[in-house]
Amino acid sequence: MKSLLSRRGTFLDNAPSFLVRQKANGAVAFSAPLKSDDDALPDDLHSAPAAPSTRVTPLRPAGAPTQASTQSLQAAQIAEVEWLMQQSALETFRTFRSFAFSVSLLFYPRELTYYAVLHHEDAVWRVLKAGDVSAADPAFRHFVEQAIRLAEADMRRLHLEAQNEQFTRLIAESEAQVERARVDLQRGSAQDHEVAIRQQETRKELAQLEARRVAAQVELNKLQRQMHQLSATSNESVPLLSSRR
Repeated sequence: MKSLLSRRGTFLDNAPSFLVRQKANGAVAFSAPLKSDDDALPDDLHSAPAAPSTRVTPLRPAGAPTQASTQSLQAAQIAEVEWLMQQSALETFRTFRSFAFSVSLLFYPRELTYYAVLHHEDAVWRVLKAGDVSAADPAFRHFVEQAIRLAEADMRRLHLEAQNEQFTRLIAESEAQVERARVDLQRGSAQDHEVAIRQQETRKELAQLEARRVAAQVELNKLQRQMHQLSATSNESVPLLSSRR
């Protein structure tokens, strides 16, 4: 019993001022010790009246929530949650993340307190706390909706960046295709020009050859006529000889 009281006193001495406060439903009390332990307690504890035991609040209260339960949600200090995080005193129930925004539903078992925390760039931004999960859960969902709304600009930015990268890639591919088509056209035009020049040269050669053929044919015909004339002249000088019987 002394050890438990000593640990509680040490924790309260070292805790920040926002944690050293009295609860609304009364101070934390302990059940009366057995008679066999009364002799080991100091006199001032024997004379102190026994306080009522603290009632443990269930995770989800049975039945309809009372008015006090619906109004149990309140703002909390950022330093309070940061200190509890540093002490690793919080349990994570739920988390949500969207780009630079994240939401956590945290539970502090020692005080049966729930924290709905909105983070920005992993830093605590806003905090709401409640004494039961039925009040903390709507706060968590509210922060989730807020994080989704705040992250819409980042979502749009990321989508536009992806579209611009796709357009840049498509433009580069299209430019490459246009360049290849241009090169093909240039090569085709060069080949067409070369073929046209070759055809023109060939036609000139054909015309020259045809002219040479015609001239040769004329020369040949002329020589053949001359030969025929010379042959005829030579035959005229041959005497006619009669044959003897």
